[in-house]
Parts: sequence; structure tokens; C-alpha cells
Amino acid sequence: MILKNYINGRFAPSRYATVRPFLNPADNSEIGQVAESSIEDVETAIHAARKAFDEGPWPKTPAQERAAKLLKLAALIDSRAAQLAEFESRNNGKPLREAEYDVADAAGCFRYYAGLATKPQGQTFEVGDPNIVCQTIREPIGVCGQIIPWNYPLLMAAWKLAPGLAAGNCCILKPSELTPLSVSVLFELIDEVGFPPGVVQLVYGAGDPVGQYLAASPLVDKIAFTGGGVTGRKIMTAAASNFKKVTLELGGKSPNIVFADADQNLALEYAMFGIFAGQGEVCSAGSRLLLERSLANSFLPRLAASCEKIVVGPGLDAGTEMGPLISRAHQKKVLDYIRVAHEDGAELLCGGGVYTDQRAVGNFVQPTVFTNARPDMRIVREEIFGPVLVVQLFDTEEEALRLANDSIYGLAGGVFTSDASRAQRVVRGLRAGITWINCYHPTFNEAPWGGYKQSGIGRELGTYGYEAYTEVKQITHCINPQPLGWFKNLA
Repeated sequence: MILKNYINGRFAPSRYATVRPFLNPADNSEIGQVAESSIEDVETAIHAARKAFDEGPWPKTPAQERAAKLLKLAALIDSRAAQLAEFESRNNGKPLREAEYDVADAAGCFRYYAGLATKPQGQTFEVGDPNIVCQTIREPIGVCGQIIPWNYPLLMAAWKLAPGLAAGNCCILKPSELTPLSVSVLFELIDEVGFPPGVVQLVYGAGDPVGQYLAASPLVDKIAFTGGGVTGRKIMTAAASNFKKVTLELGGKSPNIVFADADQNLALEYAMFGIFAGQGEVCSAGSRLLLERSLANSFLPRLAASCEKIVVGPGLDAGTEMGPLISRAHQKKVLDYIRVAHEDGAELLCGGGVYTDQRAVGNFVQPTVFTNARPDMRIVREEIFGPVLVVQLFDTEEEALRLANDSIYGLAGGVFTSDASRAQRVVRGLRAGITWINCYHPTFNEAPWGGYKQSGIGRELGTYGYEAYTEVKQITHCINPQPLGWFKNLA
């Protein structure tokens, strides 16, 4: 199969007919090929979006009609759910059961924003002049470039397209060149729904030049990006060309804090789920386990024994609990971090290597846990984005918070304790945008998603995610116009 761009209401190959292969990370076999867009392709999409927004019907389409199209798209996603989940698992590597949740969440996201599109969007203010009615309304921003990563291809597409389209914007989506498969099906469904030409488009290709061109173009009004901090900085710099609105959801090195009074079975399972769900290729992964010291002798041996029982294999195999990493290059990066951890003096509790059986053809890394980690170690400070958990011990609540906040990141954090007062104190003390108490990773379309510090700018999901795709306009209406009398001698 060769996957094509979707520009101005039709599927089209790249301008120069160039393609690149995309693979199954479980065995590195080729699944198909995908268009490698040129700058000319991106420019065509931008001009189509510009025309659709400036001259087309979509921004002025009644909210009920926009909502109806999003609801139809959600229903079509449901109708192809099995295929979408299989494609997501095959191309990304994640276990099928995780992919099935992603597909359901993607449909739910389109439904949520369909509902939100028809809800009140403005305010009226009482001001000091009784002859003045002052109000605000929300209007779409315009042309929105949206760049998504390879770890949640379908779901990240939904997180960006759903609010953007619900608000009346024209969107250009660029998925990762590594994981185009499920997004290609999504655009088949988008084509079936029948949005006006130029309203929602798809361009494939590498971040440079495709994403960079989207971010730099003066014809693009907003850029939304999910990915790493290095790329995020480049996008922010490029977006300054015309002071685009910017939403950045970047990396994390999130702490998962377990106190001695926590339910130990619950904490153990969530400590594993926090880091090994999605192979650890999750921005909000609980990659730092902060454990009260008195628990170490009982908790850590159970953690090691449980990690060794995780079923690691191809995502489509029945019973698989953790799949392969996305690519050989990323597998090498994670293994390099493991090597550095050894060199820095961290103690390997379990895992730490690859497999020598049939899994050797894939990008598998064993579930890995390090202890005796110091705050200055690279494995503590840098985002590994793989199945590597770093354990730090603490003695007091104050020390736990100090360790938790000792990071350039501030995306997420978890707290496990039976003391409700402590739970509230600690999560309020965390410098993080997403926090969980006695659970880890539940995410809802209704609740905002985003981080503090170098974990990003702005929020996605919920009403916050919708507002990020709107401009606020003040309207001041004088209902009893009278001469001002400011100038005495009018001609």
C-alpha cells in the first residue's frame, strides 16, 4: 500500500512522487509506503486552508452543522474500530488492548467536542455606563497546523482535530512519518463525512521540512505540537515569524510518590502501569518512583519479581502486556541510557537488556528498574521515553516533594497514600499540570491536559482545549447613542 496526502478534499501523492517505507516494530517488516511531502505539497495545503477559511463556508457554518459532522465521524470511527485498533497496534507496536482503548477514546473526543461546539461561548459584562452593553464572543483562529507524534497516532489526531474543527478552524495535520497507518484510515472516514475542501487536510513527511514549514508560514495562524522539547523550541522559534498562537505539549519526567501508608498492592500495580503502559513511550509516564524508605525492603523485591513476569511480545499477540519500541534508533537510544545508568553507578534491579529469542528481530527492551539513583544522574533528569523506571527513596513528605519538583519538567505526578489530607497537600505542592491520587494515567476528554515548566505551553482537552482554538472578541454596543461633546467646534 502507498498512503497519500489528503489536500483540498482529495487524496493525492506527493508532488514529486517520493515515498518512504513504514514498519512493524515487532519484526521491522515493511507494512507499506507513505507519501514524503515536499514543501510544495505543504504550500498547496496551506493555500487551500487559507481559501477555505477566508472565503469558504466552514467558519460561518452553524455550530449544530459542525457538530453533526463530528458526530458522524465518531460513528464511523466506531464502525471501523477493530481495523483501526489492529492498524494502530501493528504500526506502533502497542498491545492490542491498549489500541482498542485509544480508538474508543478518539471517537469519544470527537463526540465531546461536537457537544461543546453548541454550548454558550461568550459572556456579557455589567459596566459602569448604563447605555453600554459589553460582551465577548469566541471566534475561530483561522488556519491551524497540527503536528502529532508516533506514540498515540489516532488519539493525538483526535485531540487536535476535534476542537479545531468544532470551533470552525481549518486544520492541516502532520502525523509522524513512522506511524501513518491509523491516521490514513481516519482520513478515509473524514472524506466520507464530506467536509468542505480545504477544511481538514493531511500532509505526511518528516518534521523538517514539513513541520518546520507549517510552523514558519505566515499564512498559518496557529501551530499545535506534541513531542520533544528540542523540536518544540524549533517550532516556537519558527512560529514567531507571525506571532502564531502556539500550543506545545512536550516531555516529562514524572514522579510517582508512594508513602508507607499506601495500599501496597495498588501502588505496586500502578507503579508498573505508570511506566510500562505504552512501553514507557508516554509523555506522562511515571518514570520516577519515589518510595518511602521504610518500604524498600518489602516493595522492591516484589517490584522486580512482578516486572520479570510481564508478558513482552508483538502487540497483536494474545496476552501481550508490553510491546516493542517504535524503531531500532529509539531502541538504541533507550539502551544507551541504560548503559549510562550503569556507568553512573545506579543499581540494576531487573531487566536492562534485549531479548535473544524470536523477539530479537523487533525493537524490544526488557522492563527495566534502577535503584540507588542520585538526583544528578542522567536517568533521573532526562526523559528516556522507554520502559525504564528509576527509584529514589525518601524519608519525609518534605523530601518527597523536593525530589519530585527537582526537574525541568512538570507534566504529571502521582501520589499513593491512605491519608487524604496528605494526598491533597502533596498534589498541591507538585509543580505539575496533571496529578493523580491513588491511581496513575486515567485521562478524560473532559479534563485539561498539559504541563508546567518545560513540559509545554497551553492545555488540550476539556473546555481549555476548545478555547485554545478560539480568539476572544470584545463587542461594545452603545444602545443609546448621544453626542460626546468632547470637541467644541465641529465642522
